[in-house]
Parts: sequence; C-alpha cells; structure tokens
Amino acid sequence: MFDVGEIVYGIFGPYGAAGLLLCVMIIFIIDALIMPTLPELFTVIAYMYNPSPEWALMIMATILLGEFIGMTSLYLVVERITVPKRIQSIATRYVNFLIIGDEKLLLVNRFAPMIPFAGAFVSMMDAWTYRRALKYLLTGAFIKYGLILMMSGFFFRIFSGPEAQMYTLAFVAVFIIISLVYGGMRQRRVRKTVS
Repeated sequence: MFDVGEIVYGIFGPYGAAGLLLCVMIIFIIDALIMPTLPELFTVIAYMYNPSPEWALMIMATILLGEFIGMTSLYLVVERITVPKRIQSIATRYVNFLIIGDEKLLLVNRFAPMIPFAGAFVSMMDAWTYRRALKYLLTGAFIKYGLILMMSGFFFRIFSGPEAQMYTLAFVAVFIIISLVYGGMRQRRVRKTVS
C-alpha cells in the first residue's frame, strides 16, 4: 500500500523535527507557486511525528511562513512581468462574478478553493492591496490549519496511535473532499453566470 507518511518520514525524517518543518514549508510554497499539493495531508503527517500542542504551534508557524513566502514570491514575479491585458481582464471578470470580489475572497478561498495562485490574482486586481490580501490569506490559513491541527490533537487524545492516525487522516480526507466539492459548485455557478 502507498504510504505518504512513510515516504515523507523517509526523506525528511532523518533530519528530525527541522526536516519535517522544512518539508511542510516546501509543500506550502509549491502549493502557492506551482501546483496544488494537498498541504492538509502533509500538515497532519508532520503532526503525527510528535502529536503535542508545542509541535502543533511550530507547524502552524511554519505554515504561515510558507504561505507568506509562496504568495509574496508569486506576487513579486507577476508585479515585474507584463501580464497581457486579456488575461488580466479575464481574471478581473472572474473575481467580480464571485460573491466576494475583494481581498476577503482569499479568506473564503481557504475553505472553498476558487482562485489558484493567490499572489498572481493579488497583483492583477487593481483594487486589491498586498497588505490586505496577505492579512486575509494568513487569517484563513490560521483558521483552516488551526482547525485541522486541533482536530488531530483531539483524535490523538481520545484514541491510541494507529486509531488516532486513521481518524485524523479520515477527517482530513473528508475536509478536502467537502472543500473541493463546494469550490467546484461555486465555480460552476460562476461559469454559468459568465456564459
């Protein structure tokens, strides 16, 4: 059976806690810059290494740093290149058709993914400011991953090791599925409205 946790521990585990935190940061940066990476899964895998409140706080700090680096890097890249007006117009129309058309969208985006590559959108939206966007992005990450880490801690307090891992992974799987389904439904509504 394919065990993501075993692979992660195999690559980063020899470097202990620092290696796992580095893994979490890399995952969040890749998620913001290049492609979706299921950071929720890597968050709980890192948490299982040492299911304690102190470790959860270290993971949370790493997540926030990774989110900051990822969004800021993409924002700076897009700020320095010339985005074709057509692409900027499509992005602006898309955001304007959503219920929330300002930086608060980044808060909602944590739970119902509707816009990928947040840093690029922040740069392309004329009415958005980087500071407000960063505030909402980090607030959303804190709420979402705080909830995931809190529920992981709950499962590890109530159940034994293997059971706690199973329930934690099941919770994250359900969380991801609900998030993707809700985000997909919202995107379909937007596409119908735009068409």
